Amino acid sequence: MTTLINKSTMKNSILMLAMAVFIAACGGGSKDPKAQLEKLKSQRADLEAKITALEEEVAKTDTTGDNEKRTEVLTVELQPQIFKTYLEVQGHVDADESVSLSTEMPGTVTKINVKVGNRVSKGDVLAETDSRATQQQIADLQTNLDLVSQVYEKQKNLWEQKIGTEIQYLQAKTNKESLEKKIAAMQEQIRMSKIISPIDGTVDLINLKIGQMAAPQMGVITVVNFSNLKLKADMSESYSTRVKNGSEVIAIFPDMKDSVTTKINYASRAINPMTRTFAIEALLDGKKEYHPNTVARLKVNDYVSPVPVLVIPVKYIQKSSEGSFVMIDENGTAVQKMVTLGHEYSGYAEVTSGLKTGDKLITAGYDLIIDGTKIVSK
Repeated sequence: MTTLINKSTMKNSILMLAMAVFIAACGGGSKDPKAQLEKLKSQRADLEAKITALEEEVAKTDTTGDNEKRTEVLTVELQPQIFKTYLEVQGHVDADESVSLSTEMPGTVTKINVKVGNRVSKGDVLAETDSRATQQQIADLQTNLDLVSQVYEKQKNLWEQKIGTEIQYLQAKTNKESLEKKIAAMQEQIRMSKIISPIDGTVDLINLKIGQMAAPQMGVITVVNFSNLKLKADMSESYSTRVKNGSEVIAIFPDMKDSVTTKINYASRAINPMTRTFAIEALLDGKKEYHPNTVARLKVNDYVSPVPVLVIPVKYIQKSSEGSFVMIDENGTAVQKMVTLGHEYSGYAEVTSGLKTGDKLITAGYDLIIDGTKIVSK
């Protein structure tokens, strides 16, 4: 195993060798002092050159010198960036148009005209209940109306010719209008016996069978317009001044392993007195297959730095009686820098003063050094 030569020992050995040469020179050879002096000067110059070369070689491998006193650290060079903070809240997907339909008249289901997944348009009849009795009543009334209408037309012609009495004319007119109103009411009952879609959309649920009794307010068919889906959430009133229309929203769907970035298109100004929250909504891309009532984790942007700023991990910030500080590498010396912090989010802090672009933040070993410690960056 090679033993490294200590610098001081090396110097002493060379000096002893020089003295031996000097003594030997004085003990023999020429007795001329001037000649001996010149010879020794030449030898000294040669020895000093050798000493310098050996010192440089020893310095490269010497572990007892200055390098041994330096603490190893890791650093990262700071560069400005846009800093954002977010508020996190749980929300869900909701359809802008989603209706649960039922018949308006009780009756037995006689027709179901759609299946789950069918596209329907506004006004389409989705299902019908038994309306035969009503239709028979309309047919009977229509027969009577035909007769009454003929009587009315004749009384009207006679009245215009000043024949007959006004009472006869008015009675014929009243009988005709009364039957027309009864027929209209019966036709409305027939309409109410049908389940009609009020929107364009897709049939998402059918909880109905032919022969089954249907009753008002019992939702049996659901129609959803999937082209107009949105995100909904309730946020604490303490955030009401920080969340606005147009704020960025990152929606994360844990079950779908998907995320999407959108913007708030509605932020309510009314505070719910029971929950002390306000509602927000954000539109979703209708091209993706999101499902109503899917849970989403929403990250709502509430702050954006107006210009790029320096951002550092909070874990590297230390505290003293004077305030917050970090350790910076300045040409191999650890320097303590007092910093002023702005917004914080997700383990990072905005630095408003104390640091500059290009500063080397010490990220490993920062807790083992003090201001002025000699360091070496790896």
